[in-house]
Amino acid sequence: MRALTLVAVIALSGCTYLNPANWHPYHMEIQQGNLITQDDVARLKLGMTRSQVRFVLGTPLVADSFHANRWDYKYQLFQNGTKVADKLLTVTFSGDTLNKIDGDAMPPEVPVVPLNASAPAAATKP
Repeated sequence: MRALTLVAVIALSGCTYLNPANWHPYHMEIQQGNLITQDDVARLKLGMTRSQVRFVLGTPLVADSFHANRWDYKYQLFQNGTKVADKLLTVTFSGDTLNKIDGDAMPPEVPVVPLNASAPAAATKP
């Protein structure tokens, strides 16, 4: 029995399949935080209330209890284990009204264009 186990171990040790250098584990695409696009930021207007900003951008990821007048919207995107996007948008309030917008956002969302842009879009039947 020991001899059979030894032969199996020797036979499998030559396989590159078992070489850890050849292992490529699956890496998930992970989005963390609030995805804020430039389109979302363009909808913000100075003087908006906190509830209006929350309606446009969503609930902030970080609401600091030491800075009650500042909301931070953090966003990170990892693809294949590598960070490809790291954005931070900060909105500041004076009382209950928006008075400052700082930071960066993701590029605007790209509209879907038909393959033949010169042809009108096909009408859908109900």
